[in-house]
Amino acid sequence: MSYHNELTLSRARELRKSLTRAEKKIWLESLKHMPVRFRKQHPFGHYILDFYCPKINLVIEVDGSVHGRDEVMVADKIREEYLLTNGLYILRFTNEEVETNLQGVSELILATILKLSQPPP
Repeated sequence: MSYHNELTLSRARELRKSLTRAEKKIWLESLKHMPVRFRKQHPFGHYILDFYCPKINLVIEVDGSVHGRDEVMVADKIREEYLLTNGLYILRFTNEEVETNLQGVSELILATILKLSQPPP
């Protein structure tokens, strides 16, 4: 997807400078050490993905407590449908999962990378 508007690009640049605590942790202690390269706060259409690996179309989302609100859950569902329709694979983790079980989160990410890196049968 190559469509981005200037507002989305500008917002993505700002977000890269102000990652949440959980985003910093997963970035520095996990994603930077994976066998594929991830981008932080990557624009995709009119959305900004927390982390994105274009090589295997993998999105990693780290959700704070606000994602438990009904209106945010509805928006997340619409966003997820859009991303899936565009061929992306999504892994979602809560801030709490990243903070308390980074090892398990990293293992799931690595397993997913390996699965998505396999050629189709």
